[in-house]
Amino acid sequence: MAAAAASTSMAATAVFASRFPLCSTTKASPARCSALPYLPPRLSATSFSSSLKFAERKRSSLLQVKASSSEESAAVDTSELLTDLKEKWDALDNKSTVIIYGGGAIVAVWLSSIVVGAINSVPLLPKIMELVGLGYTGWFVYRYLLFKSNRKELAEDIEQLKKKIAGTE
Repeated sequence: MAAAAASTSMAATAVFASRFPLCSTTKASPARCSALPYLPPRLSATSFSSSLKFAERKRSSLLQVKASSSEESAAVDTSELLTDLKEKWDALDNKSTVIIYGGGAIVAVWLSSIVVGAINSVPLLPKIMELVGLGYTGWFVYRYLLFKSNRKELAEDIEQLKKKIAGTE
């Protein structure tokens, strides 16, 4: 058994030695013995920095962007937003229910992030979930978005759902 291991080791050494010369002689270094192949000398720091500066000048000349603002853009007035939210909060009758639902939503998002993290740690499951998502997306596009009549049906379903949520139906 030891003889077989030794002969295998010798064969690997022979193959390695034939691929890469053990000693090489160049003008830069007269006697360099190594098992690694010859690598060209490194660039000096000055030549690298000058080529980098040239590339930066070339790139900066290509990308010139001017930022401007127009007075027509809608600016968010924080004081108006806060007063509007305060009015809506004061108009609510059942504030405890809103707080409970908000807390429940936060807990649900936290738990779902934990579940997604656990699913991602299983080796094959994320790829299977991606395939399921792609399949469902394809079905949804075919069922609701591809044809005009189906798009109208989807819009009607969304409007009915809005009415149910708002309580007007």
